[in-house]
Amino acid sequence: MRLTFGDTRLLALAAGAIAVGVVLFLNASRKQRKRKKLPYKDESDTVYVVQIPRGKKVPSPSPFPIKLETYLRIAKIPYENVFARKFSSKGKIPWIRHRGKDVPDSQFAIEYLNEQFNVDLEAHLTKEERAMSRAFLKMVEENLYWALACYRFIHDDVRKADYPSVIPTWALLLFGRRIKKYAWGQGMGRHSVEEIFHITKLDFEAISDYLGDKKFLFGDKPCVADCAVFGMLVQVVFNQTYSPHNALIKNEFPNLERFCWTMRNAFWPDWDQILAA
Repeated sequence: MRLTFGDTRLLALAAGAIAVGVVLFLNASRKQRKRKKLPYKDESDTVYVVQIPRGKKVPSPSPFPIKLETYLRIAKIPYENVFARKFSSKGKIPWIRHRGKDVPDSQFAIEYLNEQFNVDLEAHLTKEERAMSRAFLKMVEENLYWALACYRFIHDDVRKADYPSVIPTWALLLFGRRIKKYAWGQGMGRHSVEEIFHITKLDFEAISDYLGDKKFLFGDKPCVADCAVFGMLVQVVFNQTYSPHNALIKNEFPNLERFCWTMRNAFWPDWDQILAA
């Protein structure tokens, strides 16, 4: 194929625009890192939570930082957020630093903190309930997460969801391409739109049926599974309010929305104040 002068000029302009975007993105990252330096060694009990910046509708567009922060708030563990695009050694975010030790992955971070601070949010559960808690956590994070990710990044326009303004559109689109690849490898991405929505509905139904009229999944006290379910559901209830999943919850599973408000009011009284302007 032979390119004309107009074609080469257009390609040059496009390449220049991408280059400018990359420079602006990197500059924003550097400026953000300067706002809060991550201590390498800190002998205090403060836990540093590294995550991407706040959104305008939810504290994080990812369910896992919300899960981790909710756990820290319930357990009353002192922590500070470090908003940066600094990924862990496993290439994941969020992660924590505590007394100079880095712990990647929200669940491993919770297990580490349980030992360090002698915390057990499931102490009130029976052995059978602990098993159910584990099952719900894994259903939400290993199944429902991918179903919702397929909608946000593949089937819908990812730009409609709430993301920190420092993340440029091209970065979201690029991340969407990666999610498509990962979802195919995981298996969820191999299903049709209708099949994935069916899977999502069944997961919503399972949580809703078990929750019933209870305050939390297992009664009047929250556990780690509540944190995980909350982190995932707020992406639908408060973030993607335009989605068919939001309508599904409102019309068929209203107790899931009630659950989100219960968790938000109990452990995030500063929700509106900490959101990005």
